[in-house]
Amino acid sequence: MTDAGKIAIVTGAARGIGREICRELLDAGMTVVGVDINDALFAEAVKALGSPQTLEFRKLDVTDSAAFEALVDDVVAKYGRIDVLVNNAGITRDGLLMRMSDEDWELVLKVNLFSAFYGTRAAAKYMVRQRGGSIINMSSYSGREGNRGQANYAASKAGMIGLTKTTAKELAGKAVRCNAVAPGFIETEMTAVLPQQAKDIALSLIPMKTMGQPADIAKAVRFLASDDSKYITAQVISVDGGMHT
Repeated sequence: MTDAGKIAIVTGAARGIGREICRELLDAGMTVVGVDINDALFAEAVKALGSPQTLEFRKLDVTDSAAFEALVDDVVAKYGRIDVLVNNAGITRDGLLMRMSDEDWELVLKVNLFSAFYGTRAAAKYMVRQRGGSIINMSSYSGREGNRGQANYAASKAGMIGLTKTTAKELAGKAVRCNAVAPGFIETEMTAVLPQQAKDIALSLIPMKTMGQPADIAKAVRFLASDDSKYITAQVISVDGGMHT
């Protein structure tokens, strides 16, 4: 199967990096089902993406295992297959370790990591049967290196790397690939709220001396979703301007 005609599910799809991932996969000729908990953003996202007929948005709480499984089942029932799953949904609840509440710890792990497991498990059963598919998990520089004030976020993104490598090894024999993308500091709604001092510190750590754009991440995802990467699995691709070496 060529990339044109593939069926993709993208979580956290209504804005930021998720929306740009939808744009790249649509441009590759794929049919994209974007999911997000914030359905108030759907109309704006569809308009921003040019209202293509090969795009639909569906509301989903990715922390609900049964709902995620039902969504994947419904997508396969409608389109006949699932070729690409992008586990992009993510949040932050930053705070120093000793002051972090149980609620902030648990919520970030559920949204960022648990959801990727739920989606992977649901999609893998179909990908194994059809003997092909690509699962792409969104990790982070923080998941590789840790980051002060982000014990929950860094742990969730480090967990994504472990999940990625294990999934890849378990499913490789069925021609199902699993890789991760690890963004550095990217200009999104999430980083826009950082104080200027934090942004200055971030820039000082980036050898290329500039923050990345959502499209930089989306293009890496498009490559991993495509047949051009058919012999790549269990990898973590850093898109961070040279921060991680």
